[in-house]
Amino acid sequence: MHDYRTQRADTFETFRQAGKGVKLPATAIVVFLFVAEDTDTDWKGVEKALRAKGFGVRHDGTVMEVRSGPIPINAESVWDWERRATEIALPFNFWPDGWELDD
Repeated sequence: MHDYRTQRADTFETFRQAGKGVKLPATAIVVFLFVAEDTDTDWKGVEKALRAKGFGVRHDGTVMEVRSGPIPINAESVWDWERRATEIALPFNFWPDGWELDD
């Protein structure tokens, strides 16, 4: 079972740390990173499910980039979208591996 509580805490901690001397944009595209647990993972299935919920998806066969936005850049908003993407990706055996703001 996935530990959403710890994942959420990590996201909020990232914002606490980033708030120290770094000016964040008001809105941005956020890229959530997921890694495949198995080599025979259903890339097409997860892409289709994510796109149906409004996410953009790219991958290199190892790491999947799930894009959302532009969205407000604050801990609650980023966590909301991160949770949504994670809930879709987990049944396909993809595990969250952080997020970043798109350039």
